[in-house]
Amino acid sequence: MELGNISKPTYGPGPEAPRSSTPGLVTMAHSFLRLVQPNPLPVELFNFGQSQSKFNREDIHELLLYELGFLVCAAIGVLFIILVPLVGCCFCCCRC
Repeated sequence: MELGNISKPTYGPGPEAPRSSTPGLVTMAHSFLRLVQPNPLPVELFNFGQSQSKFNREDIHELLLYELGFLVCAAIGVLFIILVPLVGCCFCCCRC
């Protein structure tokens, strides 16, 4: 193993993202995640050094706005879970 010049090291390029056999699906998943949650996590709301952290209304409101995309997707998912079997049952049982 050759160390090279220790006092003035030369660095190569950083690690690359792993290649995928389905780049279209990876692109679609990343675009969906960017659409659902475009903003970064507001880390200034969390006090990791303190044992007790109390949230006020503004902090909770900001966190809910951060999670709004996921909350909308969850609501649509629950709606489909309830609505699709109900509509299927109506089509199967009530063939007027």
